[in-house]
Amino acid sequence: MLSCEIDARTGGTYRFVFAHPSFQQPMAFHGRYLEVIPNSRIVWTNEESPDGSVTTLTFEDLGGKTRQVLHDKYPSKEAADEAVASGSTSGYPEQFDGLDDLLAGG
Repeated sequence: MLSCEIDARTGGTYRFVFAHPSFQQPMAFHGRYLEVIPNSRIVWTNEESPDGSVTTLTFEDLGGKTRQVLHDKYPSKEAADEAVASGSTSGYPEQFDGLDDLLAGG
């Protein structure tokens, strides 16, 4: 990650800039937090394009474990199809693998 700016509160904003070996230029992701409920729910916009999704991440306490559920809502079926076709949705498994490693102390 090249830079990270986060104001994780309802109405706050974020901006992440990543370098990736497949691209010559860095990739920037930015948006707004629509809802932040600690230990329960985070909702944010993805404003890289006019067809960006709204992402909802919920957390459920399972008595010593936590279930995470992630949903991306796109403004149209066409926008969702384009996101899948472009590969922009393919990063979630890698992100969750990284979280698993972090939580395992790796």
